Amino acid sequence: MAKVVVIGGGPGGMMVAVTASKNKNQVILLEKNEKLGKKLFITGKGRCNVTSYKDISEFFQYIPTNSSFLYSALYSFTNIDTMNFLEENGVKLKVERGDRVFPVSDKSSDIIRAFEDTLIKNNVKLKFNCDVRKFITEDNEIKGVKLSSGEIIYGDKFVLCTGGCSYPQTGSDGYGYELARLVGHSIVKPKGALVPIEVQESWVKELQGLSLKNVEVKIYSENSKKVLYKDFGEMLFTHFGLSGPIILTGSNVVNRNDNVKISINLKPALTQEQLDKRIRNDFKKYCNKDFKNSLDDLLPKKLIDVIVKLSGIDPIKKVNLITREERKELVHLLQNLTFNIKGTRPIAEAIVTSGGVDVKEVDPSTMGSKKVSNLYFAGEVLDLDAETGGFNIQIALSTGYLAGMDF
Repeated sequence: MAKVVVIGGGPGGMMVAVTASKNKNQVILLEKNEKLGKKLFITGKGRCNVTSYKDISEFFQYIPTNSSFLYSALYSFTNIDTMNFLEENGVKLKVERGDRVFPVSDKSSDIIRAFEDTLIKNNVKLKFNCDVRKFITEDNEIKGVKLSSGEIIYGDKFVLCTGGCSYPQTGSDGYGYELARLVGHSIVKPKGALVPIEVQESWVKELQGLSLKNVEVKIYSENSKKVLYKDFGEMLFTHFGLSGPIILTGSNVVNRNDNVKISINLKPALTQEQLDKRIRNDFKKYCNKDFKNSLDDLLPKKLIDVIVKLSGIDPIKKVNLITREERKELVHLLQNLTFNIKGTRPIAEAIVTSGGVDVKEVDPSTMGSKKVSNLYFAGEVLDLDAETGGFNIQIALSTGYLAGMDF
């Protein structure tokens, strides 16, 4: 039996503690906040998209960073294992659009409560408001951790599960990177992943708060015109630019490429010819109206003024006078609403962090450090990140399970 010290009470840390305690180890979980799962509590707008119902073999295509590192972890503790664990501990689950798994209650607190109850049942000692400042090491082995209070907690095995540096108000402020660096680990520079995109066009402010469904987004190289990312779904306009699920997923491409633009197809279900026919029908219906008053059936009200301005067509021109060429330009605009990208929002606004402890220095079959004999890692502190849809939480749980199983 080992004394296992888990640093961080997010999904990865809680799973490490649950697994290690079931293996008859003495486990203490140190949490920086006053309660467990503070970041987990706000995920999915408080509903907690805890995993995906897709086949586990499909997960890897949704993990852009170091996906091959996760084969052992994801197959050792799959999404089905996550669902079984939660349902066995009293959380009823449901599967929604895109195979996203949520608690039936739509309350992330139910997920956290299931973990907390399991930890208590398995005699895990929970210690809150613990700010770990450094490792106490001897002969390339960690002997203990020193807290900001001066207290030293000794142990046999140590697991770093401190998260990334997105949403720092939840405790994920990147301090785990420094702990890892001080014992010899390399840190891949953290960047925001799943983060809103800033654009140069000032008129985007006029669209603030407008949510669009069933649109297609493309991010492409300005130089080569090569499409680097394409997705279909829901997005949101903000005062600084663009957000929403398909934008957040594409932000990883923006972070990894220079000179990229983004275009939105507002009517992806229609070909150019079909959209032109649709517009002609609307113009026929509103034949005596000005152009600015003829698009109510085609577009959300908030979008009309912007499209009218960008089209270059006189707003008070009667629609029966609009030329075929003007109509052709309008069709192109509706299917290629283009923005110049300024960059992504600050990392503090990102849902997850891309970057962290270099996985080349971690054993993928145990999550053990290759640098320090009794140090392990789990979750977002590692250089791992995935798209939206429950994949990031599953990564945390799977890596946590694998680390906990090694004791």
